[in-house]
Amino acid sequence: MFNLVESVDILRLFADPTRVRLLHLLDGHELSVAEITQITDLPQSRVSTHLGKLREAEVLRDRRQGTSTFYTVNDGAMPETIRRVWALMAESRDEPLVRNDRQRCQEVVRARHKAKSWPESVAGQMDRHYSPGRTWEATLFGLLGFIRLGDVLDAGSGDGATAALLAPRCRSLTCLDLSPRVLQAARRRLARERNVSFAPGDVHRLPFPDQSFDQVLLLHVLTYAKDPALALREAGRVLRPGGALVVSTLARHQHKAVTAGYGHVNTGFSARALSGWLLREAGLAVERCAVTSREKRPPHFSVLTAFARKPNQETP
Repeated sequence: MFNLVESVDILRLFADPTRVRLLHLLDGHELSVAEITQITDLPQSRVSTHLGKLREAEVLRDRRQGTSTFYTVNDGAMPETIRRVWALMAESRDEPLVRNDRQRCQEVVRARHKAKSWPESVAGQMDRHYSPGRTWEATLFGLLGFIRLGDVLDAGSGDGATAALLAPRCRSLTCLDLSPRVLQAARRRLARERNVSFAPGDVHRLPFPDQSFDQVLLLHVLTYAKDPALALREAGRVLRPGGALVVSTLARHQHKAVTAGYGHVNTGFSARALSGWLLREAGLAVERCAVTSREKRPPHFSVLTAFARKPNQETP
């Protein structure tokens, strides 16, 4: 909901045609001030002034590279109220001046890339640019070659998508899920893996003896748990001394209406709360607990990842 002052400020921000023109130019492109002036034929001082106002409003983000500063539309963190107005303004992308800017931009970008190698052209921003074969999936499969795991419990395994990645790197892997139908899908997916077993069960009451596993995974499980602290204690119980626990879950959010449709029973967690449950209640040593990613699509959920280890010796 817009308030009056905020509405006036946002309308004032987009009231200048030059700022809207620059936003069209930087939507999907990362350009330096010199390149922007070359494309638009605007004075550098005027360009810099408008860029400063847009950056201050978090509509743009900038990046330093050597003596140059590059700007682009702040897709990942643009305030939602401003994003909604920009979505309306973006409909003017077919204006002749805007089309001409895009054409000249392509020429400038081609000239830039021609002058240096692809890695040099995206240095510091490689994770935001595509190159043939260089995907997160391909990177993941490559890195998995370094992993050697023992007896692993995938608690809340779902249909076995993660287990299928890890099974070749484990001595044994146990998939546990509360839903027989989902577990059956995991059986089909992993039918060729001889070191994988399946167990129906609840993460609040794991059907395994103490110290049964070397590694335990709780990947996107805690938002379904009615008692997350109990689920973590159970994970700690079945870990062997020196064993490792990996937790991935949504960070605290205010979008219950969205996640309820997926069956979530809570709205994520803070790093402090998750660390406290692991350290004090589950008896594990927390190696890291932090937000590790933020989704690009609205409502931009953040993901919290924790790594913890069970001490080799019990404290007296």
